[in-house]
Amino acid sequence: MGTTTFSGPIKAGTIRNTVGTTVGSDIANVGTVVSMQSMSTTQAAQFTSAATTIVIPANSTILRLNVAVTVAGTSTTTGGFGWDNNDAAVNVADPDALTGTTQVQTSARGVIVTNTPGATAGRVENWINTGTTDKRILFTPGASGDGEYTIIVEYVQAINAAANP
Repeated sequence: MGTTTFSGPIKAGTIRNTVGTTVGSDIANVGTVVSMQSMSTTQAAQFTSAATTIVIPANSTILRLNVAVTVAGTSTTTGGFGWDNNDAAVNVADPDALTGTTQVQTSARGVIVTNTPGATAGRVENWINTGTTDKRILFTPGASGDGEYTIIVEYVQAINAAANP
């Protein structure tokens, strides 16, 4: 199968600009396509180096951040997700955090752990608009162990949503 890479964002819809008041004929209906990136990793590898290979384009909006457990871990310590600012590990209280604590270590194989920003304004803002530069995601499992995971991030590229309307 061939692949194509676009600089994006990719938009879809039949009416680009609103020129009237009739839905379906002259009101804009163009939206931005949802993108995703994923990577497989191990608990031990992420504990040694928390940086992932997932880089989110500038001014994007994160929709979902999931971890699919392919092999259950052996540690009960929690971790978290954040932006890679050359940190050794994610501190979920830092302004560059994306989630609160993430408990994937003891999750059974086949479980998808859904992460959210929680009710923390800074983390919510990090999801609404990733900022003016590309950002790499950091995932810290909390402790070394035998777990194996696939990290899946869905986002809308470069939509430049306002964090505070």
